[in-house]
Amino acid sequence: MKGWSFPSYMLLMFGLGAIIGMTAASGINGISILTLLAGTLGFTCTISITNAKPLNGIFGLVSALIYITVAIHAKNFNDVLLQTVYILLLDLPVLLMPSWAKNVEEKVRFLHEGGKGKRNWLLTLVFFVVVALVLYYSDTHWFISPRPVVDSVAAAIGITGAMLTTLRFSESYYFWIAQGLSSVVLWGITAASGAVNWVLFVTYLLYLSNDAVALFDKKISWFHHNNK
Repeated sequence: MKGWSFPSYMLLMFGLGAIIGMTAASGINGISILTLLAGTLGFTCTISITNAKPLNGIFGLVSALIYITVAIHAKNFNDVLLQTVYILLLDLPVLLMPSWAKNVEEKVRFLHEGGKGKRNWLLTLVFFVVVALVLYYSDTHWFISPRPVVDSVAAAIGITGAMLTTLRFSESYYFWIAQGLSSVVLWGITAASGAVNWVLFVTYLLYLSNDAVALFDKKISWFHHNNK
């Protein structure tokens, strides 16, 4: 956690306080404790990724496993797949290949660099559409989710963002912002139905705040680096 930007430290303190406070206010039970752990670890992991630090290895792995448990309980099955993709693309490389996560800020690039912007954006959009259609089919034919549209779209956006992050493309944060918005809708609907408490809803609001830090804090390399 060394070397984060000052706004990131402030956001971490505020976010952890909000997650713990919401958990205490919503009542303590097995799912709420799991949600608390997933929220605190996942939020810390997300801020770490924003600051191009490799904390997301063990923190991301543990939080993703807990998110999977909570998502299964809530029947948001494509969110289970999304967290599995996070493990494969964002967490295991850090744990298994430590050099992979070093000097990330020096490897960040834009989709349009090298004059391949149109091609790269087209490939990204095709990837997103294909993933979304496959996930929607699985949610309506195999797993039967009560929220197939928003569950599929949120997961497809997140998977696309994870792919771009793994490839070090700055535009991944556009997808993280969209994924944060769609997850707020997904877990808001889920909490309103009584499947889980409101902690994950608040956690994804905090994720959106972290995306704002990435956009506007000039010390964050994902958006503020020189084209090569």
